[in-house]
Amino acid sequence: MSRFIVSRSQLHLMVEQERSRWVVYATLVLVMMLWAGNSIVARAVHDEIGPFSLAFFRWLGATSIVLPFAARGLLAERGVIGRHWRPILLLGVVGVGAFNALLYSGLQYTTATNGLLIQAGIPTFVLIFDRILFGTRPRQAAVVGVAVSAIGVATIVFRADPAALLALRFGIGDVLILAGVLAWSLYTALLRTRPPLSGTSFLAVTFLIGAVVMFPFAAWEWSVRPLRFSHEVILAIAYVAVLPSTVAYYLFNRAVADIGAASAGNMISLQPLLGALLAAPILGEDLHAYHAVGILLISSGIVISLRKRPVLATG
Repeated sequence: MSRFIVSRSQLHLMVEQERSRWVVYATLVLVMMLWAGNSIVARAVHDEIGPFSLAFFRWLGATSIVLPFAARGLLAERGVIGRHWRPILLLGVVGVGAFNALLYSGLQYTTATNGLLIQAGIPTFVLIFDRILFGTRPRQAAVVGVAVSAIGVATIVFRADPAALLALRFGIGDVLILAGVLAWSLYTALLRTRPPLSGTSFLAVTFLIGAVVMFPFAAWEWSVRPLRFSHEVILAIAYVAVLPSTVAYYLFNRAVADIGAASAGNMISLQPLLGALLAAPILGEDLHAYHAVGILLISSGIVISLRKRPVLATG
C-alpha cells in the first residue's frame, strides 16, 4: 500500500494538475461550440459561396489575423521551420486544407446536422490512428466512453428506430464529410509530431499552407461559379476566419499538447449535441425525443472517458 501514499505537497500538486485538466476540458467545450457553428454557417451560405472559395477566404483571413502576432516568432524560429518542414506541410495540408475543403464540399449536398453527426466518428478514428501510427494503447475508460458516445450518435442518426438502419443511404455529401473526418482524425493523431514551434508560429504556417493549397481550387471554382460578396457571405467569412480558425485551432492544438490526442479528440462527440441545439433556432431544424436520448448518451460517454484512477490514501 505504500506506493499509494502521497505527501501533502504531492496531493496539492495533484489537485492543481486536476484543476488544470478540467480547465482544458472546459476550453474544449468552447472549441466544439465554435466548430459546430462552422458547419452551420457553411451550410447556411452554401447557395451563395462555393466550398473551395469559403475555405480559401477562411484561411486567407485567418493568416492575415495571426501573421502580425507571429512575425517576430517566425523570424526567430525559421531554422526550426526549415528543419521540420515535412511534418509542418503534412499537418497543414491534412488538417487545414483537406479537412475543410471536404467538409464544406459535403455541406453543399447534406444538412448541417448530418455533417455534425458524421464528425462525431472522429474520436473512434483518432484512437485507431493513434494505435496504428504510434502503438498507443487507449485506456479502457476511453474505449468505453467512445463506444457509449457512438451509441448516442447512432440513436440520433437512426431516430431511435432500428428499422431506419435498413433504409440507410449515404449521399455524396455524407461521403465527402466522412473523408474529411478521416483527414481530421489523422491530423489530431499526428499533432504529436508537431515541431517545437510557438503556438502562433505554428498557426501562421499551417494556415498559410491551407490558403495556398485552397487557392487553385478556389480559382477554378470562380471560373464556373462567379463569386458574389453578399452581406451574408462577408459575415460568414468573418466568422469562420476568426472563431473556428484563429481561436479554436489555437485552443485545440494546446489541448492536444496538454491531454493527448485521444482525450482531446473524444470531446468532438460534443459537436452533434451543440450543433443540434444551434441548428434548431438558426436553420429551423426540429428537435425530437430521440435527440435528447442521444445527447444523454453522448454526454455520458464523454464523462466515462474522463475518468481517472482515484488516489487510495494520503498522508
